[in-house]
Formats: sequence, structure tokens, C-alpha cells
Amino acid sequence: MLDYLIINANVFDGTASNEKEVNVGINSDQITWIGSNTRIAKNIIDAKNCILCPGFIDTHTHSEFSLLADGSAQSKITQGVTTEINGNCGLSASPLLGEAYEHRLPELKILDIDKLKWKNFREFFELLIKRGIAVNFATLIGLGNIRASVIGYSSREPSASEMSKMKKLIKEESDLIKGMSTGLIYPPGVFTKTDEIIELMGYLASINPDAIYASHIRSEGKELIEAITEAIEIGHKSATSTHISHIKTAGIDNWHKIDKVISLIEDGRASGLNITCDRYPYTASCTDLDTILPPWTYDGGTNEELKRIQDPELKKRISSEIGERGDDYWKGVMVTSIVNPENAWMSGERLFDIAQRLKLSPMEALFKIIISEKAQTGAIFFSMNEDNLRRFLKLPYSMIGSDASARPLTKTNSLPHPRAFGTFPRYLSRYVRDEGLLTLGTAISKITSLPAERFRLLKRGKIQEGYFADLTIFDYSKIKDTAEYKDPFHSSEGISYVFVNGIPAIYEGEITGKLAGKIL
Repeated sequence: MLDYLIINANVFDGTASNEKEVNVGINSDQITWIGSNTRIAKNIIDAKNCILCPGFIDTHTHSEFSLLADGSAQSKITQGVTTEINGNCGLSASPLLGEAYEHRLPELKILDIDKLKWKNFREFFELLIKRGIAVNFATLIGLGNIRASVIGYSSREPSASEMSKMKKLIKEESDLIKGMSTGLIYPPGVFTKTDEIIELMGYLASINPDAIYASHIRSEGKELIEAITEAIEIGHKSATSTHISHIKTAGIDNWHKIDKVISLIEDGRASGLNITCDRYPYTASCTDLDTILPPWTYDGGTNEELKRIQDPELKKRISSEIGERGDDYWKGVMVTSIVNPENAWMSGERLFDIAQRLKLSPMEALFKIIISEKAQTGAIFFSMNEDNLRRFLKLPYSMIGSDASARPLTKTNSLPHPRAFGTFPRYLSRYVRDEGLLTLGTAISKITSLPAERFRLLKRGKIQEGYFADLTIFDYSKIKDTAEYKDPFHSSEGISYVFVNGIPAIYEGEITGKLAGKIL
């Protein structure tokens, strides 16, 4: 007897093929039967007029700490997501030693998990499973963590001894990770030279040949072409598959570079490099507000950064290097997360308007905010082009990544990017159903089987007998995102069932509270 039998659905099996009219049976955590007739089951789900497909795989997330704080992952399961790839942008749950730990401690305190202790990924995974998670969890190791754990946040090259220590940290975790990530606009990644990345990534590949190199590249705007070229060089010289995170052309002056970007990637593929990318279906990014500052300001850590932007002479240098940015630029920067209660009114406001209220120039307002918030402020940057977004989404080797942490639907004082709640329904409704950018079968493959293959998620991403029962059922005519930039805490519509390892996380449109996620 089956635990669940799903009947009358339009089935897309994840392979980009057309829909099939078959019934699907689940026993325990696996798909155990697929056929045209029926079987006896404890529970029968009539999915008439709905799509049944593999659960969505979010290829770019930052949920390591948010899931440890609250494993319900409501923002993700209500989108149909069943698996996340974490440890992106050079930031992961482990290693977390020395300055790496000190730097992340404020975040751990905000999430009330600073009393939890772990020495490595194995211990971190044990904590996650003990507390329970609603989605499957896979991770990369962050080079930022590795470097900060050994060198700290100093702008210098590692000694031979420090390289050996970093390799030791990599080796200790190598069998538990999907690869290594870099965040080359953030400290300490911004201080890491190309040859250092090649050596460390090459070392990981020598002990884990399947490891992938995933990068938030060194520039997504002015030096975008150089940054893409560097990522390709790292892939070739370290002999590893390469993945460009949240690919974009940021800033109106860089929109025209898309042809060159795609040409470089496809030349790399033609030369034998297995290179892919991911993207979220929005034209605004979200990251730390202080990423506007020149990289040298981060040298030595947050305290040194704050000292520099309070030094009159250094402020002049910083302002000069940031350069003249017109009103339109500052109107395109929205403050989202605030830690100082006195600044609560700034949340959701554009930097231009904040400056006007403070009777300061936008540059001075930027400095004031960073100082009073101790460099912990988040911001949304409206800087991308819709046509370029469509071109990235359509690439046969692109996948979808929300670039967002899993979180409950409960409102907080911060304003997370709406991608945290709406990425996958927005992709399927706006770009696939409404605009016809891709066929539905192809679109589903890009969020199921393609990422499963890319990140070596065995027996996931397809509807096949013997595969794990990660499944999503949705009404294609109704699916849509409802989260907005100033009001993001809204779940998506149209998703009626989500199974994670054979257990319903969403049932008849309602969150069940079941925490059936596994470590992959």
C-alpha cells in the first residue's frame, strides 16, 4: 500500500520533456510507483488541472544561520522549494574560527543562536537535524570563512604556513561539501588574489574531483568583463567546474556588456570548461550598504572600516574614489535592514530621501548610516536591465537562485528583498506563463534536474521510481508572487502541495509544520 497516490496531474518529470498523464505513488521518502492506472494508497491526492513536478532547487541561498534559528523555512516551502544550496558568496557555516567567528557574532546574536557551538560542518549538520529543517540542505565551503579563520581580515597575501593551514581546513571538510565559493567584493574575499584562489580550489579538486567553484565575481559592473575572465581562468587553471552566482550587468553604463559576457562564457564552454550560472528574476540586487565603499576601507575588519570613514582626510579619499554619482543613483538605493532603533524610520526609504531629511549630501548620509549602524545595514540596489534579465534567464546553462535566506513569514523590522518570498513563482508566472520566455518543461528543468546534476544531488530533481519524493504541485493558471519591495512578507499563491522526502510540508495549500529536510 502506498503512503500517497497523486492522480490526474499534468506531470513534468524535470527532464524538459512535455507533460505526461501518469499517476505517482510515494512510500516512505521515495517515489515508488509511476503508472497510468491506480494503486491502493492511504492518501489519494486528486491534482486535476494542476502541475506535478520535482521540488524546486534553490541554487543560491544564505540560510545556514537562519535555518538553525528557525527550521520552518516558510518563505521557501511556500514557493515550492524543497532543497537549498548554501555556503555562497564565500560565506558558510564552517570553518568559523578566530576573526571569522567574531565577524559573524553580531548576526548569531540577532538570531539568538550565539550560544550554539560547532567546530566543523559535521557538528553543524548535527545541530540542524536535531533542531529540524523543512528543506534539504547542501552547502559549499566559503573561502571567505577559510581565509578569515586563518589570516583574519587583513589585506595581504598568505604565508606558506597560512596556505598550509587553509588547505588543512579544506581537507577536513572536503567530503561534506559540494565545492567552494568566493565573494570577491566582500572582505576578506576582496583581498584574495587570483593565484591564491586557483591554488586552493585546485587543492580541493585534487581530493574531491567533483567539487564546483562558485563565485560572486569581483565586479558585476564597471569591471564585469575582467571579473568574468578571472572566473573562467580560475576554472581552467584549477581544473574545476565553474558557476557564476547571480549573474548580472549592474549599472546603466554596463548594460551593454551583456553580449561580451555571454560570448566569454560560451567561449569558455566551447573550450571545455563546464561553466554555468544562476540568476533571480528581479532587476534589483540586495547586499550590504557598505559595499559602495572602496575595498581598501575593509582592511583589518569592521572597526578599522568605521575608523576610516570617520577620518576627515580618508573620507575625502573615499568620496573621491566612489566618484560623482547623480541623484538617480542615490534614488536607486533603498535601505532595508536597520539595527539601531533610532534609525528605524530609514527602513524602506531611498538614500536620496534620507539625505534630504538629514539635510546632508547623499555621500555624507551614507557615512552617517554606516557609522551609526556599525556597518550592519542592508540595502536594495535598483540597477539592472529587464531585457538583460530575460536573456540570462533564457540561457540553457542558467538556473534560478533566490540569493535569500529561508525565514518565517512573520514580519520583522527589516525589509528583506521580495526574492526571499517570490523568486520561483515569479519566474514561472511572469517570465514563463505570461511572457512565454521558455516552455514550461524547459523552465521546470532549470529549477529541478539541471541544478540537481550541477550540484550532485543524487536521486533528486526528477520524477522517477527510486528517486526521493521531493515534489511540488501547483496551479499554473494561479501561481504568482505577491511580495513587494516595501511589503515583502507575503507567501506566493497557487502552490497546493509540497513534499520533502515524502512528507508534506504544504498540504492543500497550508503549511503543515513538518520538518523532513535532510543534509545532502
